[in-house]
Amino acid sequence: MSDIRLVGFDGDDTLWRSEDYYRAAEKQYEEIIGRYIDLHDARTLRHLLEVERRNLKVFGYGVKGMTLSMIEAAIELTDGRIQARDLQKVVEIGRDTLQHPVELIAGIRDAVAEIARELPAVLVTKGDLFHQESKIAASGLADLFPRIEIVSEKDPPTYARVLAEFGIDATQFVMVGNSLRSDIEPVVRLGGWGVHVPYALTWAHEAEHGLAEAHPRVLSVAAASELPRAVREIVTRVRNGS
Repeated sequence: MSDIRLVGFDGDDTLWRSEDYYRAAEKQYEEIIGRYIDLHDARTLRHLLEVERRNLKVFGYGVKGMTLSMIEAAIELTDGRIQARDLQKVVEIGRDTLQHPVELIAGIRDAVAEIARELPAVLVTKGDLFHQESKIAASGLADLFPRIEIVSEKDPPTYARVLAEFGIDATQFVMVGNSLRSDIEPVVRLGGWGVHVPYALTWAHEAEHGLAEAHPRVLSVAAASELPRAVREIVTRVRNGS
């Protein structure tokens, strides 16, 4: 009989707050660029998103990639007129964002601990290795995860590799996360299960996905406190062959 054998958890905006700090960085970036161009005409943040997207395969996810993309976008938007002191301010935005405090999502430690008492748990998070390691250490949650995976991308091949290393099938895996694109859709495509716990803010890149609404293998919850119930419901469905 098939059964759930592993529960995965995303890090940023699932265990701790993250997007808030990126949004604050973007606002500071706009203030700098606004000294050179009309922000309403230039659609600055849309341009920044385009630069970030084309740089993902080179710089990867995270603050360092964002900062380099901000510098590139600033030079493009101002036709090279941006002054060195303002580029230095962009670098400082990145440094400050890397050093932001780690604030846990309300109720998440209790929720993860409750689930981890019943099923093995793994943390699967993407982004810059050093930054993710520092956030995991500061979160105080590392003791709940016997294994932690920091990956450069969250796609079906990445999840398939992780599951193969655990020796389990995708149908025996539940992924918990705030991003339908990165946390839920790839796992569901493999035949696994997802618990979506939306966060108030979502990066535009992560908001794009091809998952059907009300997918039968995806549950949604409004708060961390609801996660144990959702995982138990999936366990029951799998045992009953639903």
